[in-house]
Amino acid sequence: MAQKDQAVAELTKHFENSAAVLLTEYRGLTVAELKELRGSIRQDAEYAVVKNTLTKIAANKAGIGSLDDDLKGPSAIAFVHGDPVAVAKGLRAFAKAHPLLVIKGGFFDGAPLTAEEVNQLADLESREVLLAKLAGAFKASMFQAAYLFNAPLSKAVRTVDALREKQESAA
Repeated sequence: MAQKDQAVAELTKHFENSAAVLLTEYRGLTVAELKELRGSIRQDAEYAVVKNTLTKIAANKAGIGSLDDDLKGPSAIAFVHGDPVAVAKGLRAFAKAHPLLVIKGGFFDGAPLTAEEVNQLADLESREVLLAKLAGAFKASMFQAAYLFNAPLSKAVRTVDALREKQESAA
């Protein structure tokens, strides 16, 4: 009983400290394949095989009741502490290579996710790419603003220069 209480406490802590939680079914995967999956997402998540009953209790303690229906069969959870998009991409890529891995759903930013929504999350570009695009947009708008501010000055200089040439040629 003490071990179960400790397991629930640990799972609750994982749920509370995770940026996202992605639930999978691993039925039929070998230990080596699970190890390969863990290694592929280790940078951004901790992947753990869980007991459904204890996980339901821990999730409900953490305020996540949406996983109850999906916690059937052999379940494993990716507790995301880094980039959720990278973990979703990693799970989807692994599922394509190993069809026995099934993405069931998850929980992200206070809302439950279906398996389809996890795939949509995987379709997003990484955080770094989105930040680079944003920086590029800022740079372009700053360049455009600088050009607009300089345009009247250069036009005025050209007008004054043309006037000066006209007066010199008239004289």
